[in-house]
Amino acid sequence: MSNSSDPSWRQVIVVEDDADIRELITAQLNRERLEITAVGSVADLRTALEEIDADLLILDLNLPDGDGVEVCKALRAENYQGAIMIVTARNSALDRVLGLELGADDYLAKPFEPRELLARVRNLLRRSRVIDGGIPRTARFVRFGPWRLDLNHRRLVASNERLVMLSSAEYRLLSQFIDATNQVLSREELAPERSATVAYDRTIDIRVSRLRQKLASEPGGEDLILTVRNEGYILPGPVAFE
Repeated sequence: MSNSSDPSWRQVIVVEDDADIRELITAQLNRERLEITAVGSVADLRTALEEIDADLLILDLNLPDGDGVEVCKALRAENYQGAIMIVTARNSALDRVLGLELGADDYLAKPFEPRELLARVRNLLRRSRVIDGGIPRTARFVRFGPWRLDLNHRRLVASNERLVMLSSAEYRLLSQFIDATNQVLSREELAPERSATVAYDRTIDIRVSRLRQKLASEPGGEDLILTVRNEGYILPGPVAFE
């Protein structure tokens, strides 16, 4: 099921060396308005990325010619802008945290329920920077408050050209706020990988606090991210793309 000539269709690459699981994921995704490319190795992924401007990668960690975590890290270093979801049998807390810190947007353990896979894919594509209404593909900077966000190098630029580096987690968090300017984002929306425990898990609050500290280092940046009691957080506009 495909229609690559229709720009409303999203491009997804499934990277899975197990043919049965690869076919299962592809079959589930074919129910959606998606253009699916399925590959079984890092080399085939690299070839596919030369031809496809993918909106989402569904990435296994145990690949015959490389480790998925390292692939994720390398792609983010190369400024791959699409969403990355890790789907793997490696379900240790260390693997999960490492994958998310190195640039993955979500982490799903095998075996998984097909409906959960679809729900997570839909969520990632909704909030991906490359979909309609998000950050334009041609943008180099996003200007908000006293800051510019350098999209190529993932860093903040102050009015005097002072640079503030962002971790992968901080960059993803700020991108979520920019994509949803003037909208309240719940903790579940900001951390879907922790949705089951987010009510008791203060990780997202710590991430927001660290990001706020960096934004507050420039005059006028103290109140860029506001807390909405019992609901979540919001980045009031305006923002401008350059």
